[in-house]
Amino acid sequence: MAAPAPDPQPGPGPVRDTTPGPGPVHDAPPGTAPDADARPGTDPDPDPDGTDGTDAETDSPPGPDPLTVPSLSAGPDFVLRPWEMSDLPLIREAAQDPYIPLITTVPSRYSDRAAEEFVRRQWDRAATGAGYPFAIVRSRDRRPVGAIGLWLRELPEGRASIGYWMVPSGRGQGVTRAALRTVTGWALRDLGVPRLQLFIEPWNTASARIAVDVGYRHEGLLRGWQRVGDERRDMAVYGLLNSDGPVDGRAVASN
Repeated sequence: MAAPAPDPQPGPGPVRDTTPGPGPVHDAPPGTAPDADARPGTDPDPDPDGTDGTDAETDSPPGPDPLTVPSLSAGPDFVLRPWEMSDLPLIREAAQDPYIPLITTVPSRYSDRAAEEFVRRQWDRAATGAGYPFAIVRSRDRRPVGAIGLWLRELPEGRASIGYWMVPSGRGQGVTRAALRTVTGWALRDLGVPRLQLFIEPWNTASARIAVDVGYRHEGLLRGWQRVGDERRDMAVYGLLNSDGPVDGRAVASN
């Protein structure tokens, strides 16, 4: 399992109310592509630490601008779009997975109210500039099958993280690879992010293989990096620089 840096927070930088990179998606053609996806992937929904307790009347600096989450085409088979309240069946399926609730804020015990709160958190993260949360939707039947997010907490230091998860009904169709490649290319080319990173548990060889296929490089092991359930676990870190070259045959932005 690849897990992003915990607690993504907003930060200033090149990402502000952007228009979609690969372009808006309306009716992408149907179809699926077989592939061996990881179980859940990286976590696009780490639990934020909430408010900082300061008074709204104090002379604190203004926060980051709200972000507009675009719709992106992830090839002919999948679409990435903002979360909707119609996505509650996806959250229900994710809640039944033994691993996804451990590394996200997906409720481990499903209820409509908890699922609605999950969707509102995704909206809040874009509204507060924390990052871009996407639902991953299969084009042929418009069924949501997973989630992916670009998180900007460390953007002032020139880096951002990507996280994702996939429900069982979406695995084995090339979803993870297509979604990761799309968000990666968009972040590097259109948003000009200098560095992207993924955090993957060492046992998750499927996620590691997908990361390498997309162009990420294995950079080392972070011991006890992240709490998963009741224990701290090691994470392998994978990185990709804007200067590393083309992603999927297309040039990245030059900085």
